[in-house]
Amino acid sequence: MPAFAPLLILLAISWWPLTILPLLSTAATQSSALAVPRAGPVVPAGPASISLDGTPLNHLLLDARSGQLYVGAVNVLYHLSPDLQLLSQGRTGPKLDNPDCLPPIDPKDCTLARETDNTNKILLLEEGAGQQRSLIVCGTVLQGICEKRSLGNVSEVLYQTSNPVDTQYVAANDPRVSTVGVLVEQKGTRLMLVGRGYTSKGPGGIPPITTRRLAPSPHHSAPAFSHEELGKLVVGSYSEYNNHFITALHHKRHVYFLFYRRDVWGKKEYRTYVSRLCVEGDPSFYSYVEVPLTCGQSYNLAQAATLGSHRGAPALFIAMAAGQTSASTPTADSALCVYGMGQLDEALQRAQLLCYTQEGRGATSQEEAYIEYEVSSKCLRLPPTSVTDYPCGGEHTPSPIASAVPLEATPVLTRATLLSAVAATTEAGHTIALLGDKTGQLHKVPLSTDGSGALYDSVLVDEKSPVSTDLLLDPTGQSLYVLTERKVSRLPVAECERRADCHSCLQVHDPYCGWCVLEGRCTRKMECSRHRQPHHWLWSYDRGQRCVSVQSLVPASQSRDNQTEVSASHVDTSRAIGCMACVGSRWPCHWCALDELCTHSKHCPRQPIIYNAGVSLLPSHTPSVTKPFISCLFPRHYPSQSFIGLSSTMFERSHVPVFTVKLYDCSVGQSDCSQCRAVSEEYRCVWCGGERPSCVYSDACAAGQEERCPPPLITKVTGPLEGGIRVTVWGSNLGQRFEDVRTGVSVAGVSCLPLPEEYIISTRLKHAHSLGASCKSCPHRTAADPQLIGIVPDKGPVSGGTLLTVQGSQLLTGLKRDLKAYVGLQPCYIVDEANDTQLVCRTSPINQTAELTVKVLFGKAERTVGSVAFRYLEDPVITDATPAESFYGGGRAISVSGKNLDVVQRPMMSMWVEPVGNYLVRRKRHHEVPSPHAAPQAPFIFLHLFPRLQRQELCTNITYDKMTCLTPQVPPDSKVLDVWFELDNVRVDFESIKGKSFTYHPDPQLYKLNSDSPDQPYRFKPGGVIAVEGKGLTLAMTREEVVARLGNKKCEVKTLDSTHLYCEPPEEQPLSTDELEMPSLLVMMGKLEFDLGPVQYDSDILSSVPLAAQVGLAAGAAVVVLVVLVIILMYRRKSKQALRDYKKVLVQLETLEINDKFAIKTADSFSYLMTEMMDLSSDVGGPGIPLLDYRTYAERIFFPGQRGAPLSQNLDLPDSRRQTVVQGLGQLNNLLNNRLFLIRFIHTLEAQQSFSQRDRGYVASLLTMALHDKLEYFTDVMKTLLGDLVQQYVAKNPKLMLRRTETVVEKMLTNWMSICLYSFLKEVAGEPLYMLYRAIKYQVDKGPVDAVTGKAKRTLNDSHLLREDIDYCSMTLNVLVKSGVEVQPFPVKVLDTDTITQVKDKILDQIYKGAPFSQRPSANSLDLEWRSGQAGHLTLSDDDVTAVVQGRWKKINTLQHYKVPDGATVALIPRCQGSVVSGVNQVFQTGEKTPMLEVEEEEGLRLWHLVKSSEDPEIPKHRKSSMRERERAKAIPEIYLTRLLSMKGTLQKFVDDVFVAILSTKRPPPIAVRFFFDFLDDMAEKHGIDDPETVHIWKTNSLPLRFWVNILKNPQFVFDIQVTDSVDAVLSVIAQTFIDSCTTSEHKVGRDSPVNKLLYAREIPRYKELVERYYSDIHNAVSGCYQEMNSTLTELSGSFASEMNSLVALHELYKYINKYYDQVIMSLEEDPTGQKMQLAYRLQQVAALVENKVTDL
Repeated sequence: MPAFAPLLILLAISWWPLTILPLLSTAATQSSALAVPRAGPVVPAGPASISLDGTPLNHLLLDARSGQLYVGAVNVLYHLSPDLQLLSQGRTGPKLDNPDCLPPIDPKDCTLARETDNTNKILLLEEGAGQQRSLIVCGTVLQGICEKRSLGNVSEVLYQTSNPVDTQYVAANDPRVSTVGVLVEQKGTRLMLVGRGYTSKGPGGIPPITTRRLAPSPHHSAPAFSHEELGKLVVGSYSEYNNHFITALHHKRHVYFLFYRRDVWGKKEYRTYVSRLCVEGDPSFYSYVEVPLTCGQSYNLAQAATLGSHRGAPALFIAMAAGQTSASTPTADSALCVYGMGQLDEALQRAQLLCYTQEGRGATSQEEAYIEYEVSSKCLRLPPTSVTDYPCGGEHTPSPIASAVPLEATPVLTRATLLSAVAATTEAGHTIALLGDKTGQLHKVPLSTDGSGALYDSVLVDEKSPVSTDLLLDPTGQSLYVLTERKVSRLPVAECERRADCHSCLQVHDPYCGWCVLEGRCTRKMECSRHRQPHHWLWSYDRGQRCVSVQSLVPASQSRDNQTEVSASHVDTSRAIGCMACVGSRWPCHWCALDELCTHSKHCPRQPIIYNAGVSLLPSHTPSVTKPFISCLFPRHYPSQSFIGLSSTMFERSHVPVFTVKLYDCSVGQSDCSQCRAVSEEYRCVWCGGERPSCVYSDACAAGQEERCPPPLITKVTGPLEGGIRVTVWGSNLGQRFEDVRTGVSVAGVSCLPLPEEYIISTRLKHAHSLGASCKSCPHRTAADPQLIGIVPDKGPVSGGTLLTVQGSQLLTGLKRDLKAYVGLQPCYIVDEANDTQLVCRTSPINQTAELTVKVLFGKAERTVGSVAFRYLEDPVITDATPAESFYGGGRAISVSGKNLDVVQRPMMSMWVEPVGNYLVRRKRHHEVPSPHAAPQAPFIFLHLFPRLQRQELCTNITYDKMTCLTPQVPPDSKVLDVWFELDNVRVDFESIKGKSFTYHPDPQLYKLNSDSPDQPYRFKPGGVIAVEGKGLTLAMTREEVVARLGNKKCEVKTLDSTHLYCEPPEEQPLSTDELEMPSLLVMMGKLEFDLGPVQYDSDILSSVPLAAQVGLAAGAAVVVLVVLVIILMYRRKSKQALRDYKKVLVQLETLEINDKFAIKTADSFSYLMTEMMDLSSDVGGPGIPLLDYRTYAERIFFPGQRGAPLSQNLDLPDSRRQTVVQGLGQLNNLLNNRLFLIRFIHTLEAQQSFSQRDRGYVASLLTMALHDKLEYFTDVMKTLLGDLVQQYVAKNPKLMLRRTETVVEKMLTNWMSICLYSFLKEVAGEPLYMLYRAIKYQVDKGPVDAVTGKAKRTLNDSHLLREDIDYCSMTLNVLVKSGVEVQPFPVKVLDTDTITQVKDKILDQIYKGAPFSQRPSANSLDLEWRSGQAGHLTLSDDDVTAVVQGRWKKINTLQHYKVPDGATVALIPRCQGSVVSGVNQVFQTGEKTPMLEVEEEEGLRLWHLVKSSEDPEIPKHRKSSMRERERAKAIPEIYLTRLLSMKGTLQKFVDDVFVAILSTKRPPPIAVRFFFDFLDDMAEKHGIDDPETVHIWKTNSLPLRFWVNILKNPQFVFDIQVTDSVDAVLSVIAQTFIDSCTTSEHKVGRDSPVNKLLYAREIPRYKELVERYYSDIHNAVSGCYQEMNSTLTELSGSFASEMNSLVALHELYKYINKYYDQVIMSLEEDPTGQKMQLAYRLQQVAALVENKVTDL
């Protein structure tokens, strides 16, 4: 702007008012020209938003180059333009998945796989020079694998692995677990650093921070996204260090991770940490160091963070929340804290320095740095220059390092709502924080230099939808992109231009804005051309700023040709003058009524506005309005939204005094003579002639008044030319009144009558016109103005075919042939006869999705639907349709799955049907062989005798991904040719979905209930089931689809097979639905309905013998015969009743598991069980599983049930002989390492008759101990002995080999498997096995357990089922537990029927949850004391003087006996030495706990708890009854199987988890299993055994039955736990199920089958498939694992050899040598090779040393 511009502005004030306008425009133009353009993409200004209502939105990414955005959502990716238009989208889910399964997912392998939503976890932009830019997308499904997508079209996948390996699992597989990522470059290679939290499911061992390559490595075979051979953070306990990551940031030469977790080494409270890693030069994470952050006193959980600048330096802005110290759930209290990156780096470097050089201790010798994550490193004393010499660490430096001293910060701002997002920007040197919260609000907070902040503005972005952590500024800094759960919004960071004057600009106190004085506008600082000069840009946030205005000007006028000095005084006068002075001014000033502000702007902050008289007040020429008044006084409560133009409206308010003034200008609004002369005479407006004629006030007309107006001038004719449609004529001087034009209008030579109501003086007239029609018809036709109101539906597929209904009024305007509809540019073909309010058209196809306007052409008249656009969406896709068959009657429900199904409004299932006659004719013509001499004939002459028919049925229950279609009805004599789904113009053939055609079967047939006598009702005995006979019932129907009704009640269908339907009617006879007395049985299958006849209930179940028969019997038989006959009749009746009850039981058992009520009950039990075990699940992988150490594990496996096993003994020898004996044992060890000696020794022992089976197992375990340090040799010997064993059984029956443990080598094999699978138990199978044990124990303890018999109400074992209905209730005891110096009450759930010992056990289970059983006190060492008040203490025991004695029975005391109330307070106290141990349980060495059996107590009394043993509902042994009576006795108690089934359903998931963990091939099977199975395959091949069943039996006997069944039945072999008899009974059933699953025989279930086989009849075939696939996969895998096995054995030998007491084992072995000394010596001497090796001689030397035995030496 020129330097004299201010002077010109001031001078202009004294000139013509309009002078200032062009000058200000010039100034504005110059300032715009001087403004520096911003680089980067063009980002639209102003707010905008787009709702993406499909699924929750997770992440937002901004491409800085293009300004385009990418949104990661659940199952979807969206690609948006800068102005938030949808450019593309792609699906990422749902996918078939389960967190416990490894990809690729095979439903056969992973039976728990379900369609799982894919939550977006990582969304990053891969740059890279010379590489294609791509989008990196990682989700939760398939173990968190990643893929690359195109930036231009996110549906295009650039990279995706089809068979990922475990090193490619990137993101967490749980949507609730956090994952963050950041891209870096190391030596020209693009890498991704990933931080992820711990997940309890899926593959373990994924470190919390890993480095991932973005492309396959050219140097080795590592694939993309793999962390193989890259840096990772090594952690000792993954569950303990469960970091919840917030973000990952790249700043300068480092990467920073922000997270919170529990402080493992401190107070166990949750804290926020920042960790740092070097980007370059640290491939092994040696530079890792972390420091805790504090924000005030209570804000400890980070929620969001961003990098920004504060006080001119980089800073980390973190939104923190206050959380409970022991929980990770944030409260609503939150704060913003700012940490300088310089101070953060100093804190990190200080911790690094102390750990490198001072062993982690500070100046006060307090530990200020330490080694984190439970690794073996420790802080050192390295040279002082180590940090500068090795800033990124090295192999010799300690890591990972953690600081014990937190970095502190004071909250800048605190809020009562939870902050969820933060962004920071700098404007004009000032820092501004933008904060999002959980309520959908966006807050703007400027930060001052003293570290404080104040909220100045809040914007509601999305009500009640949390703002996501991804809060992004556009590249220009002008707009902010905000992501909420369903919407993406663009908000301008400032809207300075909305402030029209200086006062409103400064009043808002926006740190972005200020008043540019010389340009007269509100701008950002850089947009004001002279912002650098003082007082030229007034900052809005500075409350000391004041607006300036001209108060006086001297001189007030001056010639433009003379230069002079002008003095002007300025003052803020915007509110100093009144309304009348403002609008009456000669300047273009207007009055803001509600703001009481005089402004030059034509827009007020709040409406209404009163315009200046010279600009906007127009006198009206309309005769009816003659007084245009303006009110300058408004009520202050006048609503701003009801703005009324003031130019032609009088504002009258009766309760407010109004002062009015007439202000008008004749020239404004009167553009021609006719208009001017039409103005009321009181205004004295005349048409003044001259060079520029105009309408002026009469006194101002100097050129003379024109008496006559110029001729009419037509400027425009609007309106279609079709008949009956109005034509509008625009022009000037078209008359001063309607009478002037009534008869003088013609169009195209045809006269037509103008419409008086549409006439506007001088400028417009409308008339009806019919082109080419006779004039006489025109005046009588009233033309219409059609209007379009809306459309139904508003969406359809891009393939078109949608029936679109256009709604409106007067739609029959014009000729029907000229009526056309369009969607955008695509024609929409009218299909039905249109009426006056709607027309229906079918949409055309289009190339891509779009939102288009619907328009209708009435000839050339076009009308559009402005309120809503028609959306072309992606075509629907059908992925599955089930079932694939129906019957001719139709109506069977087909469940259709897919996506975008709701795009179609009327989806239909369609088919072509051809009569059978047509089909037969066609076949006949096809097979006829014409004679060579016959004349040619038309081959299809008969094809159209029977035309094809189309059958359709509408689909219902339509959602995005599912709908239900009923099959159409088809004539029985027809053939279905083609079946498809008709989705508007999209046709999906059924065969393309399922790979097979849709099949129609004959209709099912049901026969009348009383087919012999149809007129008679069917008699039904209540309590039974109705059996209906039929034919073809299951050809195209299932039990769930059949509906049966008896009268007005439902008859529940229990079973359906091909010939029978069984339904259970109500207990009482229902009412009839028609006029008949008895209800009829109606069965509905699809559209078929069968009336099977009336049903009559028998009131007397056991009907008497007909009276006539009784009389005849009494008259014709003797009394004795009569008695016999009566007995026989009664017996038959009872037998029939028993058989009927048994039949009902079978039906009940068959259908119970799929019964809805039963399923709900089981699901509830399962839910409660899972809730109770949540705490246990969170501890899995850590101390939550009390695994036995290897020594104890080996002792319990090698020597089960033995006290004083050799592993726990010491060599007990006199000191005088110890050295000699040890020397002899050493020589014996050398002999055992001789293969020939060892094999001869074993064979010799096994040949002795006195060498029992127990001795064989004992010797095998001793050999395992002695040779544990040489497992490779031990394995070789075992293979040799097994080869000999195979040789023996091949000659007899090979299928019996390894069936039992009858030889030394079979026990050796058991021990070998136990050694090799110990690590597999710890890492894989241990967790699900322990969870199964805990689930069983929890379920058993929830119900009564008899302490004497061990029987339980909740069990899987029918022999341990407590069949009596015991009344019990659950209660909670408050147990006083001492915690430190305080005594805290601890709630424990028990049953009132529990014995005192059972209560103590449950209390100990809760108090010592997760602790090893061996480390907790015994229940018998404690007394239970009931405390009531301060003095009331009562010791409870199982047996005392209050015990109830009934005859020879004494009942064990329970809580019910002592009347202990719910909520009572109890305590466990040490038992006094003199107390009598009265518990009824004994604890054995293996951890097994067995109930007391029936034993004689003092004085001959027998103990009982819940039931007396003689009251068991068993048939007495001495009673001999018929087979029918025994069947009845068996059938009736089977009702109790509902309890077993309930228990089974609740535990099913845990049983499945164990079986899948053992038999899944998703993980590589243990090397020992592969090695041994290969050995068995080789043995079979060597001996010519080609029967696969034999090899299957060998493998089953060697692994599942030999090892896994043992572990399943005895989990105390693996865990330090107690297995009660009731738990053991359940485990036995599960183990037996595992055995049945491994057999090759077909699993058949009959009425005499064991209960456990009935329970798992449905699951065993599935488990069999698991076993067979497991064996098959190992067999088909690449062999050659012998070298790998040897390496593993060598490693195992070194790892556990020290745990074995080899000297004791050798000494025990020598006892057997001594016992069979002569036989062993003879065997060695008979062997020629043994003679050469002098084995007998060497053994004699051993004997001489160990026992001082006299030999032949």
